[in-house]
Amino acid sequence: MKLLTDLFSTDYGLMSIAVIAFMLGMAGWFGAFFKRKMAEDAKKAGL
Repeated sequence: MKLLTDLFSTDYGLMSIAVIAFMLGMAGWFGAFFKRKMAEDAKKAGL
């Protein structure tokens, strides 16, 4: 339980949450971006 208390109440815990959330958001954005670009390239190639 101390782990969760430290995670949500200390500056380094909150920064860890922020970094994890940012990385997950970035991974989702890159996934959607690459998927969209691959679909555009496939359409240009006539596949």
